[in-house]
Amino acid sequence: MIFSMRRFGRACFHGSLLLFALSLVPAEIAAQQLSYNRDVRPILAENCFSCHGFDHATREAGLRLDTREGAVAALESGNIGVVPGKPDDSELVRRILSDDDDLLMPPPHSGKHLSPEQKNILIEWIAQEANYQPHWAFIPPQKVEPPAADSDVTSIKNPIDAFIQERLQREGLSPSPLADPMTLIRRLSLDLTGLPPTVPEVDDFAAAFDANPDLAYSQLTERLLQSAAYGERWGRWWLDQARYADSNGYSIDAPRSIWKYRDWVVDSLNQDLPFDRFTVEQLAGDLLPNAAVPQLVATGFHRNTQINQEGGIDPEQYRIDSVFDRVATTGTVWLGLSIGCAQCHDHKFDPITQREYYQFFAFLNNQDEPSLTVYDPEIDVAALRKERKQLQSALRTRVDGASDQLDAWESQLGPDERKALSKDIQKALSTKKAKRNTKQLLQLFGLGPGQADQEFLSQQQRLAEIERALASGVSTLVMKERTEPRKTTVFIKGDFTRPAEEVTSGTPAVLPALSTDSDRATRLDLANWIVSAENPLTARVIVNRVWQQYFGRGLVETENDFGLQGTTPSHPELLDWLAVNFVEQGWSLKALHRTIVTSHTYQQSSRTRSDLQAKDPDNILLARQRRLRLDAEIVRDVALSVSGLLSRKMGGPPVYPPIPEGVMGQGQVKRSWTVSVGEDRYRRGLYTFVYRATPPPSLSVFDAPDGLSTCTRRNRSNTPLQALTLMNDANFFEFAKSLADVIQRDGIETAFRRCTSRFPRQEERKVLEGLSPLNAARTLLNLDETYTRE
Repeated sequence: MIFSMRRFGRACFHGSLLLFALSLVPAEIAAQQLSYNRDVRPILAENCFSCHGFDHATREAGLRLDTREGAVAALESGNIGVVPGKPDDSELVRRILSDDDDLLMPPPHSGKHLSPEQKNILIEWIAQEANYQPHWAFIPPQKVEPPAADSDVTSIKNPIDAFIQERLQREGLSPSPLADPMTLIRRLSLDLTGLPPTVPEVDDFAAAFDANPDLAYSQLTERLLQSAAYGERWGRWWLDQARYADSNGYSIDAPRSIWKYRDWVVDSLNQDLPFDRFTVEQLAGDLLPNAAVPQLVATGFHRNTQINQEGGIDPEQYRIDSVFDRVATTGTVWLGLSIGCAQCHDHKFDPITQREYYQFFAFLNNQDEPSLTVYDPEIDVAALRKERKQLQSALRTRVDGASDQLDAWESQLGPDERKALSKDIQKALSTKKAKRNTKQLLQLFGLGPGQADQEFLSQQQRLAEIERALASGVSTLVMKERTEPRKTTVFIKGDFTRPAEEVTSGTPAVLPALSTDSDRATRLDLANWIVSAENPLTARVIVNRVWQQYFGRGLVETENDFGLQGTTPSHPELLDWLAVNFVEQGWSLKALHRTIVTSHTYQQSSRTRSDLQAKDPDNILLARQRRLRLDAEIVRDVALSVSGLLSRKMGGPPVYPPIPEGVMGQGQVKRSWTVSVGEDRYRRGLYTFVYRATPPPSLSVFDAPDGLSTCTRRNRSNTPLQALTLMNDANFFEFAKSLADVIQRDGIETAFRRCTSRFPRQEERKVLEGLSPLNAARTLLNLDETYTRE
C-alpha cells in the first residue's frame, strides 16, 4: 500500500460520502471483537507491509503500519494514517475506499486488491481503537486446556481431537470415521518407517484390531517407533533441513566424505536423543565440556555447505558465503524466520535489523573447518598410537644394532635380485643410507637379517596390524572454534569487500535476550538460547514441521516463515498445546509422534466428502486425512520391499545403484559411477550417493532436494516422467522382474497385497491375471496406490 507524498493531503471524496461508506460495515463484523493477529495483521502483511513496514529505507510517505506508534504518527501532510476510534478521520480508510486510481490503496498497478470484507475489517478495527498485538509467534506459547468434549463423543482419543473437533463443530462439520485396519497399518508403517507392512503383518494386525482396536493400534505404534527403520525414515526428514549431500557442489562438485554425520542423525533419532540436545550437539558439539567423538561428528550439520574448488577464486569470499548460508539455515530450521533477508539491509517485513543480522553472523564466523578421522568404537586409538610408537622405537633399536648385517645383505644383492623386489624396496635401496627413514629400514631389515629373527617378525607383524587398524578411520567434516576470534563487521549491502562498523555476537531484540557467562557469547550460548524455555519459536516450529509430514500441511502453512508475512495458525491453541507438551515431555520426538499418530484426527479416513468439498476443499479444518505421494527415497524403498530385494543393512558409506547412462557426464567434470554389487545394490534410498550437480534422476523426478540449501518442505509434483521412470528405469525394471517371481511363486493376490496392503477387487484381479507375470509386476509397480499414503 503506497501513499503518494504528492497527493497525500487530498481528500478522495466528501465527508458525507465517506460516512455513508462507513455505515455499510456489515453488522456481523461490527458486532465481533476483532483480533489484530487473527483478523487484521494478515491483511496488512499481504497488502501494506512491503511499502509501509519495518524497513525504513523502502518505506513510502513515511507511513509505518506494522506498529501502532507508526500508524498513529502525524505525517508531513498533517494527516494521520490511523486515528484510533475514528475511521472517518483516518487517511488509511479514505485511501482504501477511494474511487480515484491515483489515490486508491493498494494502487492498481501493484497487483494487490482488498476485498470488500477486508476493507470492512480494517474500518471496524480502527473503530475498535486500532489495537495492536505483538506478533503471535513472538509471544511464548501457552498450554491451554483442551476443549471439553461431550461425554458421548467416541471420536476423541487424545487432546488433539478435542481441539480439532471443537473447531469442526463451530463450522457445522464432523470428523470422518476411522480408516479400515489395512489402511491404518499401511499408513502408520509408511509414516513411521518409510516401509510398507508385510502381508503377515497386515493379517496379524487386522485380527488383533478386530479383538481390541485401541490396544492393537497402540502396540503397532510402539513396535514401529522402536524399529531401526524409524531413524532412517525420519533421518531423511532432518537431512533435508541439513541440506545433506555427498559432494561439494559448485561446478567441480567433487565427492566428499560426511556420511558419518548422516549415520549420527539416524542413530540419534533411533535413540530418541532429546531434541534440545540434538540441536546443541549439531550447532556446538565441539564446545561442550569433554566433547566425545559423536558430538564432534554432529557439528557436520553446518559443514553441509558447498565448497568451491575452482581455480582463481577468492577463498575468503566463499568462506563468507558459507557463513551466510549457515545464518540463513539456522534461522529457517530452528526459528522459522527468514533472517537471511537482512543480509543486505533491514528486513522488509520482520523486526530484524541488518546490524542484528551481523550480530547473529558473528556466532558462525569464528570457526575453522577441519576434517575428523573417526574410528569404530572398539578401536582404542590412543592406546594403538602409543603401542605403535613403542614398537617403532624397539624395532629401530634392533635395526640400528644390526647395521653391519644389513650392509652385508645389501652388498650381496645382484641386479636381477634387485629388479625382482617391489618398487617400495627398490626405492629404499636407491636411497642413500643416511637418508633412509624408519619405514624403509624396517622393510629392508625384514627382507634381510630380520628373516632369521621370530621376535623381529612378530613385532613387525603387530606393527602392520596396528597400521591397518589406524588406517581404517573414516574422514568426516566438522566445525572447530578458533582460539583467536575473527573480527565481524556489518557488510554494506552484504558485500564482504565493504566492511563497516564492528559488531559482537548477539540475537534479534524482538526475541528474548541471550544470556552468557563469558565476555563474548559463543555458538554454545546461541544453541542453548535456541532451545531455551524463553524462546517462543523453536518448539512451535518443530512440532509444526512434524505435523506437516503427517497431514501434508502444517498448522502454520508457511512452515519456513513464522514472521509477519507468514500465515497465521489454523488452530493456534492446538499449536501452542503441542509446543508446550513437546518441551514438557523432555523434547522427545518419539513422544510427539506417538501423540499425533494415536489421535483420531490422524487415524480417520482420507475419503473426500461432498460437505467438505463445499466448506473446506483444502482440508484446513482436518475433517479427514489426506492422501500423500511418497517421498522420492521411499518410492524406491517401497519397490525394493515389495519385490523382496530390500537390504536392511544400516549405515556406512553411500552406495551406487544403477543410473541411466550419461548422467555423470552432465556436469562440468565427468565423474565415475561404479554400480554397487551384492546387497549394496538394494539398500534404502537414504544411502544412495548424491552429487549435488548431477543427482540420480529417479530421485530428482520425485522431487528429492538437491542439497544446495535447506529444504523444510518437499514439493509433490505429478509429471509423466514419474510414470516413465517407474516403467523403464533400470532399477524398477529389475524390481519388476523380482516381483514377477513372487507372482509365479505366490500368486497375483499376494503380490497385489504386498504393493497395496489390501485385497484386489474382482475386476482388478481379472486384468492382472490376463497379463504375463512380468507385465503384471510392472503394472503393480506403477499403481498410484503403491506410491501413495492413504
